Order: sequence, then structure tokens, then C-alpha cells
Amino acid sequence: MANTAQLLRRQSSRDIVLKSQKSIDQLELRELRGRLVPKEHGVSHHHHTSLHHHHQPLYGATNQGFMSDAFDESSELEQEPPFGSDAGTSKTKAELAAVVEQQQQQQDIVEGEKEGEERESWDSKIMFLLATIGYAVGLGNVWRFPYLAQKNGGGAFLVPYFIMLCIQGIPIFYLELAIGQRLRKGAIGVWSQVSPYLGGIGISSAVVSFIVALYYNTIIAWCLIYLLHSFESPLPWADCPTRLYKNYTYDHEPECVASSPTQFYWYRTTLQCSESVDLPESFNYHMAIALIVSWFLVYICMVQGITSSGKIVYMTAIFPYVVLIIFFFRGITLKGAADGVAHLFTPRWETLLDPVVWLEAGTQIFFSLGLAFGGLIAFSSYNPANNNCYRDAILVSLTNCGTSMFAGVVVFAVIGFKATATFDRCTEERAGLVAQNRTHNLPICDLEQELANSASGTGLAFIIFTEAINQFPGAQLWAVLFFLMLFTLGIDSQFGTLEGVVTSLVDMKLFPNLPKEYIVGALCLSCCIISMCFANGAGSYIFQLMDSFAGNFPLLIIALFECLSISYIYGVRRFSDDIEMMTGSRPGFYWMFCWKYLSPCAMVTILLASFYQLVTEGSSYPAWIAAKGATESMEWPHWCIVIAFALILSSILWIPLVALLRSETLCERYITSLKSFYSCEAINRKLVSFYRWKRCGFGLWFCFWFWF
Repeated sequence: MANTAQLLRRQSSRDIVLKSQKSIDQLELRELRGRLVPKEHGVSHHHHTSLHHHHQPLYGATNQGFMSDAFDESSELEQEPPFGSDAGTSKTKAELAAVVEQQQQQQDIVEGEKEGEERESWDSKIMFLLATIGYAVGLGNVWRFPYLAQKNGGGAFLVPYFIMLCIQGIPIFYLELAIGQRLRKGAIGVWSQVSPYLGGIGISSAVVSFIVALYYNTIIAWCLIYLLHSFESPLPWADCPTRLYKNYTYDHEPECVASSPTQFYWYRTTLQCSESVDLPESFNYHMAIALIVSWFLVYICMVQGITSSGKIVYMTAIFPYVVLIIFFFRGITLKGAADGVAHLFTPRWETLLDPVVWLEAGTQIFFSLGLAFGGLIAFSSYNPANNNCYRDAILVSLTNCGTSMFAGVVVFAVIGFKATATFDRCTEERAGLVAQNRTHNLPICDLEQELANSASGTGLAFIIFTEAINQFPGAQLWAVLFFLMLFTLGIDSQFGTLEGVVTSLVDMKLFPNLPKEYIVGALCLSCCIISMCFANGAGSYIFQLMDSFAGNFPLLIIALFECLSISYIYGVRRFSDDIEMMTGSRPGFYWMFCWKYLSPCAMVTILLASFYQLVTEGSSYPAWIAAKGATESMEWPHWCIVIAFALILSSILWIPLVALLRSETLCERYITSLKSFYSCEAINRKLVSFYRWKRCGFGLWFCFWFWF
């Protein structure tokens, strides 16, 4: 099929003068969109004139709607006069001019792209790359990858990490960028146009993004609290607070003495933790105010669309790297930094035989890149039609993984300093006791054990790292830089997550007369109201519940359906044709093999292993016990398990539900084929009556799905 825009570019130097690059992109876009025909439209009247034998709408590169009104390359080449003929040249120019005029006047068959409507676009390629890198590079790169690496074999962990990157991370990242750029819509619009029965994939992505954005913004609120208090001198988490007794004497808080100043400030001052998820206790007003401020900041940054938020990413995407570089040069000059980095990357090859190591490597790659949220599809939908999405996928994926390793070096350089300082104090205390001839109950000093005591997630950021910062000269400056970095990392990822929801709502045209800024405002307001459930003593436990279940399993299932849909419904070859037309180069065999076999197998394996691990080991949460000044592992109560399953089902049930609601034509076709296969009229009548039962429930859908 001839690419009209590309042909026009070849002719422009001799025959045709194009007004601007923008008009070229519009022609390319119309040509790409012409390859899909909505279910209800079939082919247009003009299409019926030229291709009246095709009545069923097709989807993909062989769509008849794509080959109808532009010229047919094969037929034209057969009838084209010899090269150099004036008649042939005039004919070609006349036909090209007619094609251009027809495409400019014809109303676009895809909903939402009518004449006079233009989709937003990135101001520059660097803005798109920064936004995508900022979305992919998030808090998990800083506070989860270092912990997983040192826990699962050190340098040996990089082997399964990069293997999973090659067979799962980059292929799906490439797929989402390509499909979003091709169809120029959000996740819901994209998968609905690939096939009407796949619209549930986009809805599931939007629902998951909404849930994840709901609790992810809580981290931003925590960072704001710590950032505000980082300007105090001394830092409020540097020493234990004092308690006034009835006899007007002062003493340090016993709960803080039993734990540590950083732990006490985190669990009791910031979170005001209760002793279980069943006891929410009092309302946390400080947390509520921080949540309101954080949602207001997100609204301000997103209200003007990607034109405004794209400019913000110049700061939010670049600033974390500036801070990491500063911490790197500060960290490598600290005593014990070399021990910390060596502990992180010293390989323990025997761990590669543990299936859990491979499971955690695949899970980290998947969630670190932000796959299946719909944010990548939304971002790429604002790109020009001829953007090289393959190069973008490779660049952003490798940047993300490189950032993880660089952050690991920075974090463990600082943790090595903290562990060495603790080891030195322990050694001095032990030497003092030995000098006093005390040989019993001597403290055990082990540097490797101190290095292994690092935590993941919030424990690393708000307890371990802050404790290390306390020992820096000028601790206030380092605290401000660190929590400002966490804030920018979090809000950058929040942009991409919410953009997947907003773009899907706009493309669905549920509120056609409502401006986009109103939709963003309503979304942020509703999230802010719901997020008040985190502003109480059990709020951190609810956060852990949602973080453990709401995002993990649904995202893996959604990405699995994305690969299966492209591979077995849309067609890998058709998809490769689309990419070749957009970028000028066809995806290699390796990427097609990953989309069809390797990536689905990897995701199915991770899903099964995760379910097995959940069933055999159960799930628990660390509850803060004030009397002990420490956390204890507690099992989730039954009502939390119900909420967890409700969160998972509320996300993934849209996939079969939408397919069911749009399966009327499919079921009728199956019934017709079965009736022609069976000759007995009695069996036919039973089949027809069984088909009618479908209207009363889901029985027929399940039976036919199981049969075929």
C-alpha cells in the first residue's frame, strides 16, 4: 500500500509544494487511521463502490478500508507507462492531487478526529523523552532495586534482571509506544479500535491507573511533610523527643529509646500508626493537609494538558539526576562507602538457582518501566505519525535500568557509611566493656549484618537513609535535597499514571461538552476525597494493602492480554506492517517472537509463581507495636482480604465483561456455523433455545468459550 504522505514528500521537490510539516503529519495520520474501520461503520459508501464484495469489516494492515480511496499501488504499477513518459507523470500527479483533495475533504471515520479537531502534541522530541523517562524512572528505582539486588545475590541478580528486561520489559514497552503512536488515542480508544471485543483492556488500564494514582500520591504527601520539616534545625528525627512527667521532670520518650529517633518520627509522628489495621484511632490532620496540597499540585501541573506538564518535566525529570550525582560524589568520599558498594554488587551465584530471584527480577522490571498503566500509550499518542518509537523504547528502557544501578551505588555508599559508623560504635562499646573485665553479654559487632539490615520501600527512604543523613555535616541541606528528589520522582510518575486515565476519559467522550481541565479537576478532587482514608492511624496499613494487591496482579494480567491481542487477534505481521510504515523499518524477528511467545510465557510464569507464593506463604503487614518500639508481622484480617480481591476484580473483570457485551454478532455466527454442522433439526432447535438463554446471564458465553 502506498504511503501517500511519503510519496508527496518525494514529489515535493519537483511538482508539489507542501505548506508545512504539520500538514504532512496530518496526511500520515489520516492514512494510518484509515487502516482501521469501526465495527458499526463497516466500509464507507465510497468503499462499497470500489470493493463491493467485502461486507465484513477487517482490522489491521489488510483492512479494505485502507486500500479503497487511496490509490492501489499494485494496480497502478501494472498500468503505469514506462519511466520518463509525460503521460504517466501527468497521470500520477493528477491522481496524487485527487487523493490529497479527497483525504482533506473526507470526514475521518475514527471517532474523535473530525475536521477542525487537532490532538495535542509535544512541543519537541526532547520533551517527550523527558516525560517518558520521568514516568518510567520513579521511586522504585531508588528504594526497591537496591534492596532487591543485595537481597537476591548482589551482582548475580543483574543476570535475571537483564534477561527479564530483554524478554519482557523492552518488548512490551515497544509495543505500547507503537500502538499508541499508531492510533493516536488513549488506552481505551486504542484497544477498542484494534477490536471491539478488546475495549475492556483499555478500561482495565484506566481503572488500575486510577487506583494506583490514588495511593501513590500518599507517598508524595509524605515527602512534602519531610521536606517541610527538613528546614528545621536540628532535624526533628535526629533525637528522641522528651516527655514531661507529673513531678516536672523530663526524660526521653521510652518508645523512641526502645526503637530509634528515625523510626519513632516515621511511625508515631508522621503516620501516627495504630497497632493494627482494625484500629484506625484518631484522624491525622497533618496528613490530611499534606494530601490536599499534593493533589492540588498535581492538578496545577496537569490542568493545561501535556503542553504545560511537558514543560514541567524539564525540572522534574532532570532534577533527580542532579541530586543523585551530588549524593554520589558525597557518598564515595564517606568512610565505609566502598564496603557498602562491594556488598551490593559482590555476586553470590548460588542464588540463581532460587526461582524467587527470577520472580522478583521479572516483577521489578515490569513495574519499574510502568507497563500496562496506559500512560505510555497516552504519551506516545501525542507523537507525530513518523516518530521512531523503536529507538525511544530502547533508549528509555536502558536509561531506566541504568538509573536503577546508579541509584543502587548511591544508596549503598550512604548505607555503607551508616553501617560502618554503627559498627565502629559497637566496637568501641565492646572494647570498653572488655577493659572493665566484663565478658558476659558483650555486643556482637558484624559489619556484614549491618549492611544486610537495609530495608525496602518507605523503610529505606524514611528510616535508613534519614538516619544516615543525620550524621552528615549540614544535615538540613542534604535532607532538603533528598526529599525534594523523592518528590520530583513521585510527581513525575504521577503525571504519567493520571495521564492514562485523563486521556482515556477524553477519548471516550463521556462528557463531550466538558473541557479537559474540568475533567482533570473532577478527577483530582474525587481522588483527594477518597484519599482521606489514608489520614488516620491505619492509613499506612491501607496503603500497604493497596500497594500489595491493587497494582501487581492486574497489571500483569493486562499486559498479558495486550501481547495476546496483538499476537493472536490483530496479528504480529499486521502490527509489524504498521510499524514499518510509521518508522520506515520493520521490527526484527526477535521482537515478534517476544510478543507472541516469550513475553506471554514470562508473564504467565510470574503470575503463577506469585499466586503460589501467596497461597503457600500468605500475606502479612508490619504493624507498629508501641510498647516494644518495633514492628511485628500480622496477618491481614478477612475484611482486608475481601477488599484486596475486590480491588483486583474491579480492574480485570472489564476485559471479559466488555467482550461479553459486544459478543452478540460473534455468538450469532457461532450458532449459524453449528447449525450448518449438525443436521438434526432437534439439535438445532436446542442450540437456538440455548442461545436465547444467553440474554438471561453469562452461561452461554462461558460454554462457547470453553467449547472453542
